Amino acid sequence: MEDRCYLYLITPPAIDDLDAFSDALGAALDAGTIGCVQLRLKGADDDTILTAAAKLMPVCHDRDVAFLINDSADLAKAAGADGVHLGQTDGSVAEARSLLGHDLSIGVTCHDSIQLGYDAGEAGADYVAFGAFFDTDTKDTPYRPEPDILTSWSAATELPSVAIGGLTPENCGPLVKAGADFIAVCSGVWLYEGGPAEAVKAFEAAIKAASK
Repeated sequence: MEDRCYLYLITPPAIDDLDAFSDALGAALDAGTIGCVQLRLKGADDDTILTAAAKLMPVCHDRDVAFLINDSADLAKAAGADGVHLGQTDGSVAEARSLLGHDLSIGVTCHDSIQLGYDAGEAGADYVAFGAFFDTDTKDTPYRPEPDILTSWSAATELPSVAIGGLTPENCGPLVKAGADFIAVCSGVWLYEGGPAEAVKAFEAAIKAASK
């Protein structure tokens, strides 16, 4: 990929109709250049997650988009995913790397802490995520970093950063300008009034405008 900011799509916390969501995901991926998709089904059992992965991962791979699983390196391994995203309580990067090998991606949530980012990078993470930058109904978090954490991070390291938390086409521009490599979006795409494909187009336009 060229040196620019990309969308990082996160699935809704629950998917009631896999067939319908698969179609919506495909439409979203076809509407722009997506960096990756993360399957994040909060509270779902392992079988539900693996079933969803088996349905949705081919949609991503058909379009050369990486597919990650949230929270569990074990499930990422079992699903044959391209990697895992770990929260601060989801096990160590070293354990995940030992299980997944060096070809798969590992991302780490670092909240509002540069130091957590450094720790993740030193442990072998492939990217770090900061946030939530805005209020969000998707995940309850007390952390509210300022955009300049992205600027400081990009000045200190080449490890990619992901900005997350309540992002919309209207508010993501400052985070792109601050140096985010990826803009992680959930509700901002799946609940967009015009539908997921139109949401992706709106985000792409906002990213392009902020990158000038």
